[in-house]
Amino acid sequence: MNDRTRMEVDGSCAWITMDDGKVNVMSKEMLDAIAACLDDARDSAVTVLAGRKGIFSAGFDLKAFQRGGDASQQMVEAGVRLIEKMLEHPRPIVAACTGHAYPMGAFLMLASDLRIGVAGNWNIGMNEVAIGLTVPHFALALAKHRLTAPAFARISTAAMIAPEQAVTFGYLDAVVAEPDLQLAVTDAVKKFQTLDRASYIGTKARINADVLRAIRNGWALDRQRAVGS
Repeated sequence: MNDRTRMEVDGSCAWITMDDGKVNVMSKEMLDAIAACLDDARDSAVTVLAGRKGIFSAGFDLKAFQRGGDASQQMVEAGVRLIEKMLEHPRPIVAACTGHAYPMGAFLMLASDLRIGVAGNWNIGMNEVAIGLTVPHFALALAKHRLTAPAFARISTAAMIAPEQAVTFGYLDAVVAEPDLQLAVTDAVKKFQTLDRASYIGTKARINADVLRAIRNGWALDRQRAVGS
């Protein structure tokens, strides 16, 4: 935990809030802080990952990409490791999408078990192609796991979509008005808490086994590409 993230435990629910005071850029430091909070939340029945008002995350730190070399590689690897940690987390993770969600922010939602978004004029999706980046193999593996086939095909067009369409695409499971977000998330948490814990853990592990394997294989290809570039 650092000044970019905070975690509050309410009963058996851990609330992790990302808030850097700006647009929640996913620097290595931010990603490591979220991962540390998730480790601390392992004993909680449910974890909620939320952004600040109007922004879930603006995605990876583009300045790190511009610097290239180790800075870029370490940041992306921290993102991959966090995605893996979320998919392997033995408890449910609910993402509360409070606004815009650009690529790494979208990845965090796709790695969550349930995604609830706020209605509004927000952009959600994977826009790498529009900013001169080739979508990495690990991200495509995660997207294929969660998105509909038509939505997956739109990745090459850098489609950024509104929350209501994000439900159709598979980025979100539900959209609510901003005043109703807290209640909607609380209701989702309560439903998760009624499930048999051992059965949930085993089923989640089976659901995510193939995508975890694909992400790890994809990351190996991405690293080879980085070294060869």
